Amino acid sequence: MATLLRVPEVAAGATEAILSEWLLEESASFRAGDPVVTLETDKALVEVPAEADGILLRPLATQGETVAVGAPMALLGDESERDSDVARLLAELGVQESSVTSGGTAPSGQPVAAPASARGDGATPASPAADADVPRTIISPLARRMLREAGLSTEDLPRGTGPNGRIVRRDVEEVIGRHRATAGPAVPDAEGTSETAPKAGQAAPVASAESATPPHLLATQAPADRPDHSVVTIPHTRLRRAIATRLTASKRDIPHFYLKRVARLDALLTLRAQLNEVSKQRISVNDLVVRAAALALQEVPEANITWTEEGMLQFATSDVAVAIASKRGLVTPVLRSAEDLSPAAIARHVAAYVSNADDGTLRQSDLEGGSLTVTNLGMYGVDEFSAIINPPQSAILAVGAARPEPIVEEDQVTAATRLPLVLSVDHRAIDGALAARWLDALVSSLEQPLRLVV
Repeated sequence: MATLLRVPEVAAGATEAILSEWLLEESASFRAGDPVVTLETDKALVEVPAEADGILLRPLATQGETVAVGAPMALLGDESERDSDVARLLAELGVQESSVTSGGTAPSGQPVAAPASARGDGATPASPAADADVPRTIISPLARRMLREAGLSTEDLPRGTGPNGRIVRRDVEEVIGRHRATAGPAVPDAEGTSETAPKAGQAAPVASAESATPPHLLATQAPADRPDHSVVTIPHTRLRRAIATRLTASKRDIPHFYLKRVARLDALLTLRAQLNEVSKQRISVNDLVVRAAALALQEVPEANITWTEEGMLQFATSDVAVAIASKRGLVTPVLRSAEDLSPAAIARHVAAYVSNADDGTLRQSDLEGGSLTVTNLGMYGVDEFSAIINPPQSAILAVGAARPEPIVEEDQVTAATRLPLVLSVDHRAIDGALAARWLDALVSSLEQPLRLVV
C-alpha cells in the first residue's frame, strides 16, 4: 500500500530541515531500517530510515530544498505498485503532484517532472529512463554552500576525495584556489568593468565599497558626516540562530551558579609529553581534561544527572560533550562512555569530530545526550571564563590558559603551572556541595595524572 514519507522532527523543536541527499534511486527497493534520505539540521546530518520494506516510487522534494517538518518528501509503495500511476496514488493520499514537485533534481540526477498541466506547455513529462545514465554527484552540505558562494558548480569537480567520491570541503578549497590562480582576482576599473589584478610593482586601482564587499555583506553607509564608517549586516545562519535560541533559553530557564578551582598541572604536562612520545595520535591537555571529567563523573555518580520535569535522569556511563569551534559554528558532539576511553582514543574521537564538524557531516546522534560539556579557550590565551550550560545537560566546565605562576610551598616560593577551571552548574539538579565534590575529584585526577592511564 502506497504511503507518504514525511519529514520527521529530526531535532527537538525543529520546524524545518534541508534535504541534503537521497540515498536511494527512484524505484529502488529497500528494507525496514535502511536509510532512505539524509536531512540537514542546524548542526548535523540525520539519516531517515524506512519503517517497513518497500520501494521509493517518487521523491517529492529535491536535494538542497528546505522542507517543513511533517511535509511529504517521498511516495513509498510495495512491489505491486512499482508500475502504478504515481499521480493517482498521490491523489488518493490527498497530495497534488504539482504542489510537491518543482522541476528539481531527483536522486539519480534526472529532473523531477511536474504534470503537464502544472508546466503549462502541454508536453508529456519526460521519461525518467531518458537520463538514467547521468552520474550522481555526492557532495557535503558545507561543500555545496562553498561552491555556491564562489560562483562554481559541481561540474568544476565532478568527483571528490571523500567516501564513494563524495565532494568535501578540501576538494572545494582546492578548486577555488586553482580558479583564483588561473583567473586572478578581479578589480573594477574607472568605468566599472573588471580586469585582473595588477602585476607586482603596479598600483592597484581602488575598488568601490560595493565591489569590494561580497554580495551578502554589502555595507549600509553611515550618515554623510561619518564617511569613513559603515554598518555591515551579516545574515544569520541557521546554526547561529539555533545557538542563540538554545543559549537564551538556557540563561532564562536554568538557575546557574559557578564554582572556581585551580589545578596544578606540572605532573600532567610531564605525563602528556611521555604519552606523545609513544602515541600515534597527538594528545592535548584538553583530551586529558575530558578524561579526568569522565572519571570524576564515575567517582561522584550523583553529579552524573540531568533535570527533567518528571524527575532526575542519572546515567551509568560518562557521556561528555566537547565544545568545538568549527568553521560552521559552535557544536558540542558527545563522547560516549568516555570513562572507558584511553587518552589517545579520546584524542582520535575529538579529531574526527572536528573534521566532521568542518565538513558539515556530524550526525544528530553525535550531538545528543551527555550530562556535562568541556569547553576550552586556553589556546586563545583566555585566563578564565564562565560558560553557559548546554541544555539539557547539568553542567559545563570552562578551561582557561595554563600558566606558570609563583606559589608558596613549605615556606618556599616556587614556580608551578596552574590551570584555571570554572564550573557552571544547574542548581535545579546539583547543589553546591555536590558540585564541589565533583570538582575536587576532577582536580585530584589532574594533579595525580597516573589515574588517567590506569
